[in-house]
Amino acid sequence: TKRAAYLHAHGGGCMSLSAADVRKSVQCIAPDLNVVVFNVDYRIAPETKCPNNIKDFYEVIKYVSKNADSLGIDPAKIVIAGESGGGYICLGAMVLLAENNETNLVKLAMPAVPMVDDYCFSDPLPMTKEERQAHGSMRKVWGDLIAADFEEQKSSPYLFPGKASEELLEKFPPTIILESEFDMFITEASRLANRLRRAGRLLEFVVIPGGTHMSIWVPGTKTNNDLKDTIKTIAKEYIHS
Repeated sequence: TKRAAYLHAHGGGCMSLSAADVRKSVQCIAPDLNVVVFNVDYRIAPETKCPNNIKDFYEVIKYVSKNADSLGIDPAKIVIAGESGGGYICLGAMVLLAENNETNLVKLAMPAVPMVDDYCFSDPLPMTKEERQAHGSMRKVWGDLIAADFEEQKSSPYLFPGKASEELLEKFPPTIILESEFDMFITEASRLANRLRRAGRLLEFVVIPGGTHMSIWVPGTKTNNDLKDTIKTIAKEYIHS
């Protein structure tokens, strides 16, 4: 029996960590969701700049789809996901899929607590506490590390997927965005969720109550248990249905 595939992009702000660093936590996904997990080791900044980071993940999607038979994968059940910086990688790959009319390759996209757009460059006064605390470092991450040329790329959805046009959003794969109540990316993720809902591509926008950017990943915490239960429900309702 061919199985669903779960392509995962690790966190780390696109500038740290590797697939090996998250291997133990990602391994739990396979039995919990009854999927084959592909833990993607995309290239990170500063050595690799946008858009080559998102292209790495995009090419893995294409490879798994093209070689589904030999990999024992059901090509109609390919899921892409990622958290934080990996959420951005997932969203960036969705932009590429939309541009190339390849949305049909993916059954479901699940970016979690994702880096989405340039909200950190706006006035910090109306930001949440978490957003204000992170906005300075995030400006450096986007401007100095991820972007190849910030001024040239600042309007590109390759760098900021939240700036994708309405036409591109309408071609995105069916999407579930996972967020935490007190995440430092909650505003930008909420804005993208609203735009995807209007474009008819949002399945769910899930906010874990009481969660922060990191707490939902800490085993044994209530927020982590809530996240696991949510993902299991998603698998039942949207992946294996």
